[in-house]
Amino acid sequence: MKLNHLNLTVTDVPASQAFLETYFGLTTRSTRGSAFAVLSDDNGAVLTLMKGAEVSYPKTFHIGFIQESEEKVNEINRRLREDGFDVEPPQRMHGWTFYVKAPGGFVVEVLS
Repeated sequence: MKLNHLNLTVTDVPASQAFLETYFGLTTRSTRGSAFAVLSDDNGAVLTLMKGAEVSYPKTFHIGFIQESEEKVNEINRRLREDGFDVEPPQRMHGWTFYVKAPGGFVVEVLS
Protein backbone atom coordinates (compact mmCIF):
# COMPACT_ATOMS: atom_id res chain seq x y z
CA MET A 1 0.00 0.00 0.00
CA LYS A 2 1.20 3.51 -0.77
CA LEU A 3 -0.04 6.62 1.03
CA ASN A 4 -1.58 8.85 -1.65
CA HIS A 5 -1.60 12.25 0.05
CA LEU A 6 -2.00 14.19 3.24
CA ASN A 7 -4.39 17.13 3.48
CA LEU A 8 -3.89 20.03 5.87
CA THR A 9 -6.65 22.49 6.64
CA VAL A 10 -5.06 25.94 6.89
CA THR A 11 -6.31 29.48 7.41
CA ASP A 12 -4.18 30.91 4.58
CA VAL A 13 -3.45 28.62 1.63
CA PRO A 14 -1.16 31.01 -0.32
CA ALA A 15 0.95 31.82 2.77
CA SER A 16 1.24 28.13 3.73
CA GLN A 17 2.08 27.26 0.13
CA ALA A 18 4.82 29.91 -0.09
CA PHE A 19 6.28 28.80 3.27
CA LEU A 20 6.50 25.15 2.18
CA GLU A 21 8.02 26.08 -1.18
CA THR A 22 10.55 28.53 0.29
CA TYR A 23 11.89 26.53 3.21
CA PHE A 24 11.24 22.91 2.25
CA GLY A 25 11.43 22.81 -1.55
CA LEU A 26 7.90 21.63 -2.21
CA THR A 27 6.55 22.38 -5.69
CA THR A 28 3.02 23.53 -6.39
CA ARG A 29 1.32 21.20 -8.88
CA SER A 30 -2.08 22.88 -9.03
CA THR A 31 -4.32 25.35 -7.25
CA ARG A 32 -7.96 26.33 -7.14
CA GLY A 33 -7.86 30.04 -6.43
CA SER A 34 -6.68 30.78 -2.92
CA ALA A 35 -8.69 27.95 -1.34
CA PHE A 36 -6.81 24.81 -2.39
CA ALA A 37 -3.30 23.82 -3.45
CA VAL A 38 -1.56 20.57 -4.33
CA LEU A 39 2.17 20.42 -3.55
CA SER A 40 4.70 17.62 -3.90
CA ASP A 41 8.30 16.86 -3.09
CA ASP A 42 11.11 15.18 -5.03
CA ASN A 43 10.06 11.75 -3.73
CA GLY A 44 6.46 12.00 -4.94
CA ALA A 45 4.85 12.77 -1.58
CA VAL A 46 1.74 14.91 -2.08
CA LEU A 47 0.53 17.48 0.40
CA THR A 48 -2.74 19.28 -0.20
CA LEU A 49 -3.75 22.50 1.51
CA MET A 50 -7.41 23.34 1.98
CA LYS A 51 -8.73 26.62 3.34
CA GLY A 52 -10.65 26.49 6.58
CA ALA A 53 -12.11 29.34 8.61
CA GLU A 54 -10.62 27.90 11.78
CA VAL A 55 -7.69 25.58 12.35
CA SER A 56 -7.44 23.65 15.58
CA TYR A 57 -4.90 20.85 15.54
CA PRO A 58 -4.08 18.92 18.71
CA LYS A 59 -1.10 20.34 20.62
CA THR A 60 1.26 17.56 19.53
CA PHE A 61 0.20 17.52 15.84
CA HIS A 62 2.95 18.42 13.37
CA ILE A 63 4.46 17.49 10.04
CA GLY A 64 8.17 16.76 9.76
CA PHE A 65 10.86 17.43 7.20
CA ILE A 66 13.99 15.35 7.73
CA GLN A 67 17.25 16.89 6.53
CA GLU A 68 20.46 15.23 5.41
CA SER A 69 22.60 16.90 8.07
CA GLU A 70 22.62 18.97 11.24
CA GLU A 71 24.13 21.80 9.19
CA LYS A 72 21.02 21.86 6.97
CA VAL A 73 18.79 21.98 10.06
CA ASN A 74 20.87 24.91 11.35
CA GLU A 75 20.63 26.66 7.97
CA ILE A 76 16.84 26.40 7.83
CA ASN A 77 16.60 27.59 11.43
CA ARG A 78 18.79 30.60 10.63
CA ARG A 79 16.80 31.48 7.50
CA LEU A 80 13.52 31.29 9.41
CA ARG A 81 14.86 33.54 12.19
CA GLU A 82 16.24 36.03 9.66
CA ASP A 83 12.84 36.10 7.97
CA GLY A 84 11.09 36.92 11.25
CA PHE A 85 9.80 33.55 12.42
CA ASP A 86 9.83 32.85 16.16
CA VAL A 87 11.97 29.70 16.38
CA GLU A 88 14.11 28.31 19.14
CA PRO A 89 17.59 27.05 18.24
CA PRO A 90 17.78 23.36 17.35
CA GLN A 91 18.37 20.96 20.20
CA ARG A 92 19.19 17.31 20.64
CA MET A 93 16.07 15.29 21.39
CA HIS A 94 15.23 12.34 19.13
CA GLY A 95 17.64 13.94 16.63
CA TRP A 96 18.90 17.47 15.94
CA THR A 97 15.55 19.24 15.76
CA PHE A 98 13.38 22.30 16.15
CA TYR A 99 9.72 23.23 15.61
CA VAL A 100 8.16 26.24 13.92
CA LYS A 101 4.56 27.40 13.62
CA ALA A 102 3.85 27.81 9.92
CA PRO A 103 1.59 30.40 8.36
CA GLY A 104 -1.85 28.86 8.15
CA GLY A 105 -1.89 27.35 11.64
CA PHE A 106 0.11 24.11 11.65
CA VAL A 107 3.46 23.15 13.18
CA VAL A 108 6.51 21.88 11.29
CA GLU A 109 9.37 19.89 12.76
CA VAL A 110 12.80 20.12 11.09
CA LEU A 111 15.22 17.38 12.07
CA SER A 112 18.25 15.32 11.13
